[in-house]
Amino acid sequence: MSQQANTAIHVIGAGLAGSEAAWQAAEAGAGVILHEMRPIQKTDAHQTEGFAELVCSNSFRSDDHRHNAVGLLHEEMRRCGSLIMRAADAHALPAGGALAVDRDAFSGAVTAAIAGHPNITVERGEIAGLPPQDWDNVV
Repeated sequence: MSQQANTAIHVIGAGLAGSEAAWQAAEAGAGVILHEMRPIQKTDAHQTEGFAELVCSNSFRSDDHRHNAVGLLHEEMRRCGSLIMRAADAHALPAGGALAVDRDAFSGAVTAAIAGHPNITVERGEIAGLPPQDWDNVV
């Protein structure tokens, strides 16, 4: 394993949290290796190879930052440069006071941003069990 791979931040899983963690670390200047098992290892819930795939609902719940804790979290994430919130806002669907998104367009935007980031390397394959001991930084 190369020295760069040992000092990089390894993020396991490209769901909502993993995609955001990889993005934030990369934006801060860190080298990131994002490990995603799909399409090598599939699940019953997932239908695509895309990152941040929403499998149960297309809603991020309330987007009212003045009267709702979930909406406040959305606003805080936006102010921190959240990739997830940027993609959600760009692909929002009418949903009253909720933030709902076009699932495919949302996942596609997150996947494209991650794939295009110069500080992120994507490795497809399952990490079964604990990560290797020579990985210094793991999320």
